[in-house]
Formats: sequence, C-alpha cells, structure tokens
Amino acid sequence: MSQTPIELKGSSFTLSVVHLHHDQPDVVREAIQDKISQAPAFLLNAPVVVNVAHLSAEVNWAPMQEAIIATGLRIVGVSGCKNEQLKQQLLHAGMPLLSEGKTARKVAEASAVEAPPLVVAEPLVAKTRLISTPVRSGQQIYAKNCDLIVTSSVSAGAELIADGNIHIYGMMRGRALAGASGDRNCQIFCASLSAELVSIAGEYWIMDQIPADFYGKSARLSLQDGALTIQTLN
Repeated sequence: MSQTPIELKGSSFTLSVVHLHHDQPDVVREAIQDKISQAPAFLLNAPVVVNVAHLSAEVNWAPMQEAIIATGLRIVGVSGCKNEQLKQQLLHAGMPLLSEGKTARKVAEASAVEAPPLVVAEPLVAKTRLISTPVRSGQQIYAKNCDLIVTSSVSAGAELIADGNIHIYGMMRGRALAGASGDRNCQIFCASLSAELVSIAGEYWIMDQIPADFYGKSARLSLQDGALTIQTLN
C-alpha cells in the first residue's frame, strides 16, 4: 500500500511579532536593524509576524515589505489588518493574513453554544524538567507541558522554552521563553539576570529593555495587565 505524499497536522510555534507604528519604510528598516544589532542571535533571520493594526490605508505595502525583508527578518504572516484597502495590498503581495487571538476565541465561544457537554478528565499532575548541567550556546531546551528548572548557567545564544514557568539558578545570559503554549500566568525566576531576551506568552523584552537596576541581579518576571513586569526575587 502506497503512503500519502503529504500529511497535514496542527502545530503551535512561538513567533516574534513586529508591531509597525510608522508608515515610512526607511524609518521602520532602521528601527528593526537597531533591534537586531542588540540581539543578533535571537532576531537575525528570524521568522516574524508583522502587526499592521496601527498603519493607515494610504501605506504602500510593497516598499514596506522590502524594507522589513532587507533587515533579514522573514515575514511568515500579517496580523491586525482591519482596513480593506490595505488588506487587498497584502493579499496581492501573497501575504498570509492571520486572525487575532481574540477573534479566534469569539469564534470558539460561538461554536461552543451548540456543542455537546464535555466530559472533564481529572487534571494531570504537572511535571518539572530539571537540567543540572550548563546550557551551552546554540542549545535549545524545551519543557513541554511543564516547568523548567536549570540549576547551572545558561550561555549567550542558548534558549530555554517552557510551557510552564522557568527557574534559572545560575547565570542567565541566553533567552528564556516561559508560557510558550500561551499561559499568561507563567513566570520567570532568575538568580542572576543577564539575558538576551525574556518572554512570557509572547510578550518579550530584549536585552536593552530589561531595567538596568535588575541586570545581573536576582529577578522575577511576570505579566500584569498584559505587560511584562519585573521585581526583586525574594
């Protein structure tokens, strides 16, 4: 029996979102290049979603797209487009239009009205992935459906990803992405914070956005009102 030549499966990925707040391509290109220079290991040639919610219909998308691609970023989709004229430009350019999460939730809620009752299973006991060796540059560790604890150091260029919380007891110089599956209640705990990037459920800071008072010190990061916040780790 011959196998099917393709197979379609659903997957989730963590992508950076570039929110455009200026309609001049040159200004946007310079701003992106500045960010890339601050965290090249994370942003160089990175796949991104471009949010155009703040752009007007008069924007010429073609030069804007060229400006973004010129920085090395790879556009995998566009979100936040509410203007029909701009939407037509995006479709003409072959850009995938992505739905916002709130819209998706509304559709799910509307569908749930006619859905049969669900049988709720007993919750699974959450597990923790423990890493007791140094995490070297270029390594990526993913803790699926659980917390991640690293008792040693994390080098620049290394990446920690967890669907739950992240705890780092050594020097943290790499990237930490907690709540990768979208859990906005997750937190990041660092004994010595010198990270290239920290992220919780897609909200992130790169190195220059981390408050200087906390750099190199113990810190706890969480989301409050949808924005990243930081406090001393007691």
